[in-house]
Amino acid sequence: MKRILVTGGAGFIGSHLCERLLNEGNDLICLDNFFTGSKDNIRHLLGNDHFELIRHDVTKEFFAEVDQIYNLACPASPPHYQYNAIKTIKTSVLGVLHMLGLAKRCGATILQASTSEIYGDPQVHPQKEDYWGNVNPIGIRSCYDEGKRCAETLMMDYHRQNHVDTRIVRIFNTYGPNMAVNDGRVVSNFIIQALQNKDITIYGDGSQTRSFCYVSDLVDGLVKMMNNNKGFVGPVNLGNPSERSILDFAKYIIELTNSNSKIVFKELPSDDPVKRKPDISLAKSKLDWEPRVDIKDGLLKTIEYFSTKLGELK
Repeated sequence: MKRILVTGGAGFIGSHLCERLLNEGNDLICLDNFFTGSKDNIRHLLGNDHFELIRHDVTKEFFAEVDQIYNLACPASPPHYQYNAIKTIKTSVLGVLHMLGLAKRCGATILQASTSEIYGDPQVHPQKEDYWGNVNPIGIRSCYDEGKRCAETLMMDYHRQNHVDTRIVRIFNTYGPNMAVNDGRVVSNFIIQALQNKDITIYGDGSQTRSFCYVSDLVDGLVKMMNNNKGFVGPVNLGNPSERSILDFAKYIIELTNSNSKIVFKELPSDDPVKRKPDISLAKSKLDWEPRVDIKDGLLKTIEYFSTKLGELK
């Protein structure tokens, strides 16, 4: 049994990770300030003697004795991270500093949940880990993009200078149950609009591409990265290399939900990436990891989840 800290543990990915780690017999501390996380996501874990929930903001120091730290705390969708841009970058930078300090003090391994957004609007396709990215440092998305880039810098500097056992993963678009209804990203937006037979909103002409990874596959990659014993610190891409256009994806959601929704087009937001697809060669070779959940199976589970959530909100 390991004692594990998960920051952002009541969030979308964090809640699935908490459940996985508990099922594997670990002792777990879940830290969340509930800005985007929800108690509903981890309510079924509260009765477990090995699960401890603490309301805490990672911009403040936190002290505990742990073996591993998964640092997932940070709003990840544009509406949420742009709501308070200064707080977003503080969460990325101060949050990882506090967690690295904790890891250094108690000799813990720390995994930083970075993002494909560090590649910005990429000029290299698909994106490999050795690509440095094309990020606008003063744009409306920079609070998130540059915050995560700085977090990676701090992880590597603590690794080189203080010999902290660090891991970095770059997470590409992920979907599945426990996404917030007001998440504001493509999968949740399209499914909710389709279930309500409302117009499906596409920003731009829909030719931009994304690659969607089901959450259980992503969590499997996180756990494999944390526990790899090859001294591999990353960064490593975790995502699904199956690429599709946003317009085709919207049509597929309409088909799966049997919706009467129409597709409408609006202006593309500033700095929105035109293409996004991970090269996962490194994850395959170093972690023996690749996505296994078929997009249709994953989307049907996600549609069922959102259908239930919408029913509860009525």
